[in-house]
Amino acid sequence: MMEVPRVGHSVSSPTSPCEDMMKNLSLDAIQLCEREGNKSLDSGIAEMEELPVPQNIKISNITCDSFKICWDMDSKSKERITHYFIDLNKKENKNANKFKHKDVPTKLVAKAVPLPMTVRGHWFLSPRTEYTVAVQTASKQGDGDYAVSEWSEIIEFCTGDYSTVHLTQLLEKAEVIAGRMLRFSVFYRNQHKEYFDHVREAQNNKMLLSVKDNSGSHGSPISGKLEGIFFSSNTEFNTGKPPQDSPYGRYRFQLPAEELFSPKTNLYFADFYCMYTAYHYVILVIAPKGSSGDEFCKQRLPALDIANNRFMTCSEDEDGRLVFHHAQDLILEVIYTDPVDLSLGTVAEISGHQLMSQSTVNAKKDPSCKTCNISVGR
Repeated sequence: MMEVPRVGHSVSSPTSPCEDMMKNLSLDAIQLCEREGNKSLDSGIAEMEELPVPQNIKISNITCDSFKICWDMDSKSKERITHYFIDLNKKENKNANKFKHKDVPTKLVAKAVPLPMTVRGHWFLSPRTEYTVAVQTASKQGDGDYAVSEWSEIIEFCTGDYSTVHLTQLLEKAEVIAGRMLRFSVFYRNQHKEYFDHVREAQNNKMLLSVKDNSGSHGSPISGKLEGIFFSSNTEFNTGKPPQDSPYGRYRFQLPAEELFSPKTNLYFADFYCMYTAYHYVILVIAPKGSSGDEFCKQRLPALDIANNRFMTCSEDEDGRLVFHHAQDLILEVIYTDPVDLSLGTVAEISGHQLMSQSTVNAKKDPSCKTCNISVGR
């Protein structure tokens, strides 16, 4: 159990002042203190002879919600050290909305355990986020006050993506609401007429790969990294055909499902999210076996059995023909990781509307939704 510094003299933080408030949270021998405003958290710290200042700080073993930290120290007065104070802050974003609430900085108070020390906590670490960190040593006095060293240099680091463990948690949450399976027979991709004209004239009739945008979960390992082509597979339950409306353009490329999805491909689960609405989205990746996209996904995403999963399946009927099904209660976003030739299908104008409000381009996930969030940041 960690102890809380008692009120006394003030020592400022290297990056920002902190409020006279600390939460008594215990995790890996670390306490968490949230601070804001101009009040001093360190008002429980006394002045006395100098303690060694941490040098050569090193950050390692970084995940989406943890990291290891170690440093060098002068042996002088080292035996007097009882605690470490770690000042952790999200790196300032100069382009951030100035009207948005500022992120609350965090101070960690840890007993002087052997280094390296693991810092872990989803309530103050988010995936794919840049942080600054500084450290000082402290010695707790008999009256409850602390003597402290000067702050160390400030180090920057960035947290990692969701691991397959975290993605499996998302997968299991998505399975709960997937609903029954409906049959489908085509994949389709909507775009503007100019897009398809460009494919024919400048790309030798082939739709080429582009990098996945930042829509969905903030910790998704495919955002900004995986290259592919976006397709849809959802159908209207009453017709069994693709809807005539689309948020992405009035022209639709449509091709038989077996051209993209077959026993020659692997299927991966990539994300589960919503955008402050009742609709939930699942991102799946189809990758031809042995392709570069397949190798990328094998290292980062949970693989699905193409014939037996709750989202999208490919199986054989009694006559040996491939049949396809998709989950009724999820909107599936399918990424195919190889170029696709327009000759494999047809391009035609849809009769419905272009529903821009339903676009998921760079859409941000609702961090408050209990259905599609897990406790490792958003």
